[in-house]
Amino acid sequence: MSDRPPFPPFDETTAAQKVQAAEDAWNTRDPEKVALAYTTDSIWRNRDRYVVGRDQIVEFLRQKWDRELDYALRKELWGFRGNRIAVRFQYECRDADGQWWRSYGNELWEFSDNGLMRRREASINDTPIAESDRRIFGPRRESEYGQPLPVF
Repeated sequence: MSDRPPFPPFDETTAAQKVQAAEDAWNTRDPEKVALAYTTDSIWRNRDRYVVGRDQIVEFLRQKWDRELDYALRKELWGFRGNRIAVRFQYECRDADGQWWRSYGNELWEFSDNGLMRRREASINDTPIAESDRRIFGPRRESEYGQPLPVF
């Protein structure tokens, strides 16, 4: 496994960098690239699914982005301590029938000493939206880094 800076213990700056790096990676919608940020034995709880290891992460993400079209994500640092980070996020996507969705969630992350995520727990709620209500259009521009998410 290769190192993935910044490394724990995190401070406000390095925790925010980790959050932005995760957002940027997930917005590529490239399962193999995203999986490299996790330990080979990483454990996930995503909604009601449990995923263990990079191979399962890649498969999970492939299925996710085959179903969640035009996916675009925003993450915000919520808190941090030692090797742990808490994040709130929102993403938008459409399904194969053209219905747009906004998903709201919280994640708890735990990192290994080399900066790879070894545990991810995600709680997520979805709500249908009209296409005209969309507010996330592709990856965040660098000038928008650190901007807070709307409450709802």
